[in-house]
Amino acid sequence: MLTPDTKAHFSDHLFSDLDFSTGAVAAVSGGSDSTALLILLKDYFDRTASGARLLAVTVDHGLRPGSAVEARQVARFCAERGIAHRILAWHGDKPATGLPAAAREARYRLLAEAADAEGIKLILTGHTADDQAETVLMRQARDDEGRGLAGMAPATLHDWRTWIVRPLLGIRRAALREMLRARDIGWIEDPTNEDARFERPRVRAKLAHGEGEQRIAEALAKAGQAAGERHDIGHRAAVLIDAFAGSPVPGLIRLDREFSAHADGEAAIYALRILLAAVGGTSFVADEARCAALFSRLRSAPLCATLSRTVVDARRTGIFLRRENRNLPAPAPLVDEELWDGRRRVTLDARINLKDWPGGLVIAPLGSAAARQAPLSEDIPPSLSRAALAAEPSLWSGAERLDFAGGNAGLQSVSIVPAVAPFARFLPSFDLEPAAAVAALVGAPPLPAPPFHGHDGGRGWAKA
Repeated sequence: MLTPDTKAHFSDHLFSDLDFSTGAVAAVSGGSDSTALLILLKDYFDRTASGARLLAVTVDHGLRPGSAVEARQVARFCAERGIAHRILAWHGDKPATGLPAAAREARYRLLAEAADAEGIKLILTGHTADDQAETVLMRQARDDEGRGLAGMAPATLHDWRTWIVRPLLGIRRAALREMLRARDIGWIEDPTNEDARFERPRVRAKLAHGEGEQRIAEALAKAGQAAGERHDIGHRAAVLIDAFAGSPVPGLIRLDREFSAHADGEAAIYALRILLAAVGGTSFVADEARCAALFSRLRSAPLCATLSRTVVDARRTGIFLRRENRNLPAPAPLVDEELWDGRRRVTLDARINLKDWPGGLVIAPLGSAAARQAPLSEDIPPSLSRAALAAEPSLWSGAERLDFAGGNAGLQSVSIVPAVAPFARFLPSFDLEPAAAVAALVGAPPLPAPPFHGHDGGRGWAKA
């Protein structure tokens, strides 16, 4: 395990492969981990004289009375060192349940907004090896024996455009605190980290006693093994998606019959799990056990089943996947950067004025009546094409349908493009290959360039 004192210019090991051409946003709460990250980043930027912009951002979740004071402490800390700093507040009602997850979602959204406003494509967080071990142990406690045991990815793509990188995942918290003490730099102790109402503080408290160090080592070893396995099966699944899947009409995926008989059944099931989520617009891949059972039935067509909001229609001519026509979004006004049904990303041109449309601009499913008027593919049964198209988005003004948005919004001021569920919000670097394969399949924008440069283009990070 590396420490800040094991190598001259330690920050080179952390940051030299990162592409800082647009600058960097550092998420800084004032705790020891994020403070150490900021100090190491500042050292690196000063020493390399790269001229890259460094912006520290503190998110005030407003969950504790002293949070605003702490955010101002971080602001003073940054000002004393000549580091640009912003405080962003999480406004609005806080959920009664699932608070940690909601706070995390809000934090990344606000960080991404700050980065986007500055034209920065890279966010760095201070997650450590201790955080990684805790994450793995929490997932083990939930009987997660699959992809989740890889823990946090070293890099994650947020909203398909902003990279979140965790360069401290290989470093223990104690080593970072030792570095800060040696420099006479203090940090803020967040009482939430000891609040036993939440799962992570309970796990952290257990690791502080008894065989905690051994459990941490075992969890980190498990994470490394699971990450390698996840990358490997993702690669194999991507190969199968490229070889066997096509999209004859918007909203419809066709798998060759040979897919269900492929020798690499493990990768085929994983590919199917991802494709079901992509078609259904769900945030998580389909359940492994249920998908495996479905896959075994696909060898004998015909079959019609539903899983992860996706209808699986297996026929002699192929295995067809389409969004089921239940629980589709209700008609609603257009909202910029909306992820419609988990499957389409809506972007409005800044020059558009919704008041120019007397009936307003509304996005809604095309519907079966309008789908009957849409052009059909000669190679696909009309019933399949129409059922798939009916669940695709369209634009309306009052009672007038402006255009079918299955592949193009039609209006230059409105963009409605496919999104790659389940990776539309967060794409871990473990899953880059299958995500890219699905993007090419459904016509989503290609992945932005990885946040790395150097001899391997960051592939080592993707596998880690």
